[in-house]
Order: sequence, then C-alpha cells, then structure tokens
Amino acid sequence: MMDRKSAFIAIVGRPNVGKSSLLNKMLGEKIAIVSSKPQTTRTRIMGVLTEENTQLVFIDTPGLHRPRNDLDRYMLKSINESVAGVDMCVLVTEANKKIGEEERQLTEKFRSLGLPAVLVINKIDTIQDKTVLAGQIAEWSAQYDFSAVVPCSAQTGEGLLALKKEMRALAAEGDFLFDEDTLTDQPERVLAAEMIREKLLRLLEREVPHGTAVVVERMKERPEGGLIDMDATIFCERDSHKGIIIGKGGAMLKRVGSYARQDMERFFGCKVNLQLWVKVKEDWRNRESLLRSMGYDSSDFDN
Repeated sequence: MMDRKSAFIAIVGRPNVGKSSLLNKMLGEKIAIVSSKPQTTRTRIMGVLTEENTQLVFIDTPGLHRPRNDLDRYMLKSINESVAGVDMCVLVTEANKKIGEEERQLTEKFRSLGLPAVLVINKIDTIQDKTVLAGQIAEWSAQYDFSAVVPCSAQTGEGLLALKKEMRALAAEGDFLFDEDTLTDQPERVLAAEMIREKLLRLLEREVPHGTAVVVERMKERPEGGLIDMDATIFCERDSHKGIIIGKGGAMLKRVGSYARQDMERFFGCKVNLQLWVKVKEDWRNRESLLRSMGYDSSDFDN
C-alpha cells in the first residue's frame, strides 16, 4: 500500500469569490450553500476529499468583511481560528480584481504563521482577455510567496486538477484523519437548514436574506424508511420581512420549501416531508443567547 498523506486546508477570501462553489466542485457533492449574495457562508463547513493515497480536509470559511454585529464578529473569529489551525491555506480571489485590504491583512497572517498557501484565481471563464492574468499573478506574487498560483473556474472545473495536484504535493505523510467515505462533518440537520437558507438567499429581496436564520427543529425517518419528516423554523428580524418570506397566499414560502425539498431528496436519497414556519426575533444577530440557540458556539463571542 502507498504511503498515505493528509492535510487540513482552509479556503479563505473575500465574500462572493466562489469559495463554496470551489469546495462543492472539488468534492463532487453540494455541501456548502452557494449564492450570488455576499457573506453566504456563516460557519466553518468541513469537506473531506479522499483520492488514492491522499486525504484533503477542507474548511470553507465565511468571506472576509468588516464586522457590524455579533454574528459578523463570530464569522471573523471563525476565519482567524481556521487559519491558525491548518496545514495550508487556499486563498481565493477573482480574475482581474485588485488586492483588497482584507486580503493584505490575511497574507500578513500567513506570513506570521509561516503558513504555506496556494493562490486560486477563480472565475477565469468570465474574462475574454486571459493576458490580464499575468499582471494579476505578478501583483499577488509580490504580496506573498505562494507555493503555487492556479487560475481556475469553479463553474467549469477548468484548473481544478492542477489545484488538487498542488495541494497533494503540500500534504504531509501520515494516516487519514477520517474514514475514506466521509464527505463532511456537518450534522444532517445543519445541512438541511443550510439548503433552506440558500433558497431564501436566492429568492428574496436583497435586504431580507442576511436577517434570516434557519433551525431544523425535528428530523425523523419513518420506521418503514424511504421518507423523512422534517420541521424547520425560519427566523427573521421584522414583521415586514415575515410577510415577504411567506408571500401572498403563502406562495414564496411554498417556493422556498419546494426547491429546498428537491435538494434534500437528492442529497439524502429519499422523500422528504418538509414543513416550514416563520418567526420574528428582532435583532437576533446581536443577541448572544439567540445566536447560541441557533448553533453558534458561545465561546466565539468572547473578547
């Protein structure tokens, strides 16, 4: 048997650069929600890729942004802790975009930790003139001594084989950290809640989605098998938002439930009986007790 290798890898970058899309594409399964709206990912979602003698354990982190409430501060702390506890980082940026201040601060953290990092220039399928990449690569290379720079597209899959090769080269010898068939560490209830939240992000007005959270209250497979009964609550911050989420005659809530159920049935491989409720919890993003009840670790709010 070949000597085994493994690595913990944090996927970091600004909001909406395609970190979750990249993770899903590499795993061949959708475990992280994807949206065109920024700050989609709120927690550290772990995905495991085992190929031949190498196991790569990815941590998909929230996007880098300036914190405005307790939830944002939790997300920022989540990024810092992820970077401090991994073997390498994959920094994702967009093709033909300048380096931002948050990214400069992140590369300084890499430097202080002596952390190997691979730069991924994503969304190369969106630019016609590929020659602009040379200047972008030069700018980033002056910023940090990356182990590799890989232009790619999470949408089309272009460059992903090269990216996997670079990460495998940086992995250290050692036994696998998880069983070979492990895909993620996320409980099924969390995955289901995230599928619902993704539909809210996609279907609702711009100001509403980030004021929403989803908690799966009940998830139980029927004794005869083949069907899961699930109850989930959507929390929002205002009565006006509740009305938008439910929609005229309940139409919007039905759409959210229908699309989420399709994803769940594909992922869980069985029928899902999904019931949704909407409740108002004013200013929940700044209320530690509510954040804790929604699954965010209370220790992450300590100063």
